[in-house]
Amino acid sequence: MSQAITTFDEIREILKKAPKGCNDSAFAKQEREDQLTKPQGALGDLEDYTKWIAKWQGRTGISLARPRVAVFAGNHGVAKQGVSLFPAEVTQQMVLNFQHGGAAVNQLCKTYDAELRIYEMNLEQPTKDFTSEPAMSEAECINAICYGMTSVEEGIDILCVGEMGIANTTSGSAIAHALFGGEASDWVSPGTGVSGEALTNKIRVVQEGVAKHKSAMIDGLEILRHLGGFELCAIIGAIIAARMGRVPVIIDGYTTTSAASILYAIDKNLLDHCMVGHLSAEPSHARLLDVIGKKAMVNFNMRLGEGTGAVIALGILKGAVACHNDMATFAEAGVSG
Repeated sequence: MSQAITTFDEIREILKKAPKGCNDSAFAKQEREDQLTKPQGALGDLEDYTKWIAKWQGRTGISLARPRVAVFAGNHGVAKQGVSLFPAEVTQQMVLNFQHGGAAVNQLCKTYDAELRIYEMNLEQPTKDFTSEPAMSEAECINAICYGMTSVEEGIDILCVGEMGIANTTSGSAIAHALFGGEASDWVSPGTGVSGEALTNKIRVVQEGVAKHKSAMIDGLEILRHLGGFELCAIIGAIIAARMGRVPVIIDGYTTTSAASILYAIDKNLLDHCMVGHLSAEPSHARLLDVIGKKAMVNFNMRLGEGTGAVIALGILKGAVACHNDMATFAEAGVSG
C-alpha cells in the first residue's frame, strides 16, 4: 500500500486482496496445545484466543511482545446539534490529558506494557454537520483512512484501536442505522450520558441525517463519508492496514465497532482478524455485535471509550499467550499424558 490512494474504488480493490488467515499456523498451535500439562480444552476460550492469534500472525511462535494501542481523536460538526453533555473543545483537552499520562487508558497501557499512540485528526477543523450536508468529501475521507493506516508499522504484533471525539457516538449510531436499518432509536445510545429530551434530540439528529443522505449512500464507504468522522475513518484505515500486514486487532466499544462495521458491510470476512474487547454499557452495542456476529471478550459495564476495553482484553490475551508459550508439555514435565 505504498502507492497513494486517491479514490474509493482503489480502497475497494485493496479490500478484494485482503489476505486470509493461516490455517497451518493455527493447526501447529493446536498440536502444541494438546501436549501441554492440562486436560485438552481446560483453558477454554484462552485456547481459542491463541489459535486466533496464530492464524492471523501466520506463525507458530506467537508473541504479544509489542502491542500498540492506537487512539484516534476527531471532532464532529454535528456536535452543534446539542447531542453531547460536553462541548467540542473537550476532545482537545482529553488529547492533552492522554499526552500527559492522566487518562484511564494511560494507566492500563502501563499495566499491560502496551505502547500508546494518540493520533489527532485535525481537531480545529471538525467534519460538517451531517444533518445539513455530507460530513466529509471523498478526498477528506480517504486522507483520514490513509492516516489511520500509518498506525500499523512493521514489528507490531497486535493492535488495539480506540477513539476520542465529542459527538462521535452520534456519528457511530448514524452509521449503524444506515448500515443495518431499523429505527434510529434502536441504535442511539446515551454516549456521554444524555437522557430525556437530550436523548430524544440525539435520536432526531440521527434519523434526520440518515434520511437526508439515504439516496447517496450506495455502500459502506459512502455511508462513512456522509455520516462518519475523521477518527472513524482512521480506525477503518488501521484495521485495513493490520489485515494486510497480518496483525490481529482488538476493537474497543460501540463507536469503534460501528466504524469497523463499515468493513463488515463491504465483506463479512473483513473483520475475521478482529476481536471485540468488551461489551459496552451502551445498549446498542449488544445489538450491533449480534448483527455482525461478534462476541465481546469481557463485560465490565464500561462505556469510556479511548481504547480502555481493548487494553483490558489485551491483558487477557497476554495471559493466554504466556500459558501457551511457557507451560511445560507432558514430556518435558515428566507427567503421564
